Parts: sequence; structure tokens; C-alpha cells
Amino acid sequence: MLPDDWQLTEDVDDFLARTGDFLRSRAALHNTPLTDIEKLRTRGAGAHGAEATIFGRLESGGEVRAIFYRTPRGYLWVTPLSAEQTGTLAAHLAGLGHSPSGVLADHDTATAFADAWQRHTGAAPVPFWRTHLYRLGTLTPPQPCPEGRGRVTGEKDHEQVVSWCREFCVVVGEQPSIDLIDAGSWADSRFGDRHFTFWETQGGTPVSMAAATSIVGGMVRVDPVYTPAHFRGHGYAGAVTVEVSRAALAAGATDVVLFTDPANPTSNALYQRIGYVHLADFTGYKFSFGTPEAGQEYDRCETHLPSGS
Repeated sequence: MLPDDWQLTEDVDDFLARTGDFLRSRAALHNTPLTDIEKLRTRGAGAHGAEATIFGRLESGGEVRAIFYRTPRGYLWVTPLSAEQTGTLAAHLAGLGHSPSGVLADHDTATAFADAWQRHTGAAPVPFWRTHLYRLGTLTPPQPCPEGRGRVTGEKDHEQVVSWCREFCVVVGEQPSIDLIDAGSWADSRFGDRHFTFWETQGGTPVSMAAATSIVGGMVRVDPVYTPAHFRGHGYAGAVTVEVSRAALAAGATDVVLFTDPANPTSNALYQRIGYVHLADFTGYKFSFGTPEAGQEYDRCETHLPSGS
């Protein structure tokens, strides 16, 4: 496959016009590109003083076969590629003088790209992130259902939502979002455009929280899910996840997804019990030059892990 088959642009609107059908064709697998690129489109690819975002599409036979984009923090997000295709992309970008901070993709694509990038540039890849992707199959509410009910949050709940999101960020080590929240920049954090739901007791006390993205390409991602430590062990996380999942389906979503930490068997088992099916594994590598600290990219890529299940 020739490097010329990769078409690069900085024009997000033109890129979406040419690749939208491809991204929507596998909305669950492409959930992060769908939400990331939509945010870049609505807020501007150069928001927050970031380096101009580069988008690339691989075309063959008149059809888009894959895409990549460089996130505002310098990482490449790549949709699934063969080993040959990843090698071609790495050679092409290295030849153009690009210096990504790292790569994020399904495990095989990310690993192949990291190896190819090291061959072409000498930059050593360091793995820093692993996650499972789940897609909702048949929604199965927990039995018995815990005491209480789900409630969509309102303006009066904003302080509680912000406080719990900050607690969540502390648990997962998400320092950029903590910094934004502490600076009063809630709207600029990845939580600013989420739709939050509480699970609350019969007495009206919130005990767990889940959020979801808006529908993009028929897809909704549940993120984050958080239960404060002193409320855990009662099934609240499963109940509130069912609430936001049911709401996404009612709103017309065809794909409802979430990411989990592979090292947390409790949350993985929980999501499977309520109907989520493992779809793919994703991996992130940072490269040895010009790389931010591990975890910083999560604020932009929105591939955060659920906590408090």
C-alpha cells in the first residue's frame, strides 16, 4: 500500500464529510474518534492553544478504510489497521517529520505502530494505558435492585456533581481534569458536556453517579461511573449504570459503550451481568521524546476508566 493512499488535512469539517460514514459504520469501535472529533469540530481544533490537529484517512478503491488524528496533546489515535498498513503509516509520518507523543489504538494496531515507529525513529515506546471496551447487548437490570431510584441531575446538583467528578479523578489519577476543576474551568473539562444521573436512596440522598455523552453517530458512551467509597457494596453502581444505559436507548442510541480497567475484576463482572459484552482491548504507548506524563492525555481522549463499582 502506497503512502499516497493516506490523505492528510487540518480541516475538520472536510475530514468529517469524507469519513463520517466510515466512523458511523462501526460506531461502538469508533466511539472515541466520534466524540473527540465532534468536540474538535464544535470547539475548534486549535482550542486551548493546542498545536493544530492533523487528520488522516486511508482510502482504497474509493472507500475510506481507516483514519487517524493527532489529539491536541500530541497523541495519535488510530482506527484498526493491518501490520502492513501500520508500517506504511509510521514510515509516511516519520518521512513528513511528525513527532507524536504516543499512540492510542486497539491493542494490535497500537503495538504494531509503536514497533514500526521505533524502527523508523529510534523512539522507544512505553506502554502506559490498557482498557477493555464493552458494548451493550441486552440490558439486564440487577436483581434484586438496590433501594432507591435514578434521577437526572439538575442545576441544584452541580456542586455535588463537580465534587464527585473531582473525587473520581483523584482515584484514577487524572491530574489535568483536577487542575481544570480547581481552576473553575468546568466547561473546559471533559465532564462539562456530560449528562449526569444520580442513584439516590428513598430519602433522597445521592449514593452513586453515572454520566453519558450526547449521541454521536448513533453512539453513547457511559463515562464516568463513580460511587464514593462509603457507599460501595450495595449495588448502586450497577443500578445507576442501568439507568443511564436505558436512557441512552430510549433517546435512540444504537450503540451504548463503556471502557473498563482490565485490572478491576469487580467492575468487569458487574458490567457483564447487566448486559455489556466485551468488544475489544485498547492500548496506549508514549514515545520517549516530548512525551507528557502518563495519564495526561486522558483529559482529551476521554478514554477514562470507571471507578467505584
